[in-house]
Amino acid sequence: MDLSSKQQLELAKERFGLQDYYGAIHLLEDLIERGKAFADAHHLLGVCYELVDQPERALAAFDRALVLNPRYVEANIHRGIVLAGLGREREAEQAFAAAKASGGEDRQGVRAHHASKLANKHADLGEAYAEAGALSRAITQYRAALELCDEYHDLRYRLGRLLLDSGRSLEAREELATVVVARPDMVDARATYGLACYLSGDAPMARGIWKALAEAYPKDRRVRAYLSMLEREQDA
Repeated sequence: MDLSSKQQLELAKERFGLQDYYGAIHLLEDLIERGKAFADAHHLLGVCYELVDQPERALAAFDRALVLNPRYVEANIHRGIVLAGLGREREAEQAFAAAKASGGEDRQGVRAHHASKLANKHADLGEAYAEAGALSRAITQYRAALELCDEYHDLRYRLGRLLLDSGRSLEAREELATVVVARPDMVDARATYGLACYLSGDAPMARGIWKALAEAYPKDRRVRAYLSMLEREQDA
């Protein structure tokens, strides 16, 4: 049975709650490998690695979470704990300072720490609506999340996908362009941005995006398929 990203993350949380950290790691690594992971998954993976005494892997996971969500308070706190355990006191202090700073700024009249939690709750509700087929309601929830935390590029990417699924390719293109500028290393976002360009009638832009990706990631079958589609259209 295929699981949604949300279902797989919930299963990983269940394994974590049962102290089956290796089971949680397996589920989370699979989620990440499939390109479906949000910052929460990377953070939980880091905590799991921390608890099975693999600090370097834990730090790598926390770093990925912070790339997706630079104001992830818990990721900075756990990162600081791991760094302190490794004797890297100066870096640990910087991580704790970053956590404190992230938790203090007001957003839309809401303290940043609470804004982060509320944004994730909006995203969870958005996923529930998406799974029920109510895409317009899902989009509304993701927009609400981004009003609270506009730097959550993993959520913005998901919003772009939902807009595409709703046939709103121009809106999707705008959201995905923001993600690509902020996260040029996010291959899924770049490929999907190309798709948004194509569906909004800009095939030359899409071709340029996909060709660049094909050169950088020659084994990516999805990008090759997109380029093949363009070639068939050109030959038709």
